[in-house]
Formats: sequence, structure tokens, C-alpha cells
Amino acid sequence: MGRNIEIKARANDPDAQRARAEALADRPRRTFDQHDVFFRTPRGRLKLRRQTGRPAELIAYDRADDDRAAASSYELVPAPDPDALQRALAGTLGVRGEVVKTRTLLMRGRTRIHLDSVEGLGHFLELEVVLGPDDDDDEGRAEADRISAELGIEASDRIAGAYIDLVEQRRERSAK
Repeated sequence: MGRNIEIKARANDPDAQRARAEALADRPRRTFDQHDVFFRTPRGRLKLRRQTGRPAELIAYDRADDDRAAASSYELVPAPDPDALQRALAGTLGVRGEVVKTRTLLMRGRTRIHLDSVEGLGHFLELEVVLGPDDDDDEGRAEADRISAELGIEASDRIAGAYIDLVEQRRERSAK
């Protein structure tokens, strides 16, 4: 099982933050489209991800809904037949919703910097400090907070949940 420290935030100035992220990056950027189908679960989150240029995978993860740098544990499972897997999971668990986005990935050391354009929601930044088995969560939090400040992310920009939570909130507002 993998672990990381995450921060997710609304992009308050997408163009300037993209330029800052590119200046921080120590590897070339990669951009791809992602389509995540989230399933109903009693605990954590479960999504089937399809993305350009990579095989589909099932991602199970657990992270506190916290707007601070939060620890996350995750499991990635290859999905060689994503259509059949989606039918099986939708039939047994039910579909919670879908998130469609274009993601630009930049790397700064062990930190993934995601610049996301999420359909129906807007522009976001997500930081993931990838931790090894012996890495300290507090050191990962300090790294995430430092990079967050370098990118110009304000405390008021941070969001506590996942994109699927924002999709659900938007759906509920539209229904009223």
C-alpha cells in the first residue's frame, strides 16, 4: 500500500501558478485526460480511472477530509478489462459519480504537482508528497506546506475533500 501527504486547493491564479510550478519542476511536464468513476463505499473512496496513454486502474484510498496537508494511503490495482470491472462494481456498490479532468503533472523531487482542469468545477492544484515505508509524515507535511507556499496557495484556497465531493455539492445545488 502506498502513502503520501496531500494538499488540494482551488487555483487562485491558474496562469501564474502554472508558471511557478513549471519553475519548481525538475522533470518535464506530462499532460493527460482522466475519467474517474467513483463507487459507493462504506469507508474511504474507490474509483476506476481511465486516462490517456496509460492502462486503466482501480484506486482505493483513504484520506481525512482536511484542508491541511493530510496523510493518504492508497492501493493501485491494474484493470485490464475496465468495462467489465465498472459493470461489476456499479452493480454491487452503485456509482457515486464521475470526475472528468485534464491533468498536467510536474515533479519536484518526490512531490507530484498536479494542475487540474476539472469539468464543471474549474482549476485546481493538488500536491502529493510520496512517502516511502520509513518516511515521516511530519516531514512530508512540511514539504507539502513549503511547496504550497511557493505556488501561492492561500489557506482559503484549500479544500478538504475530493473532487467527487465538489461534484456532489454542485449536483445538490442544481437540484434545489
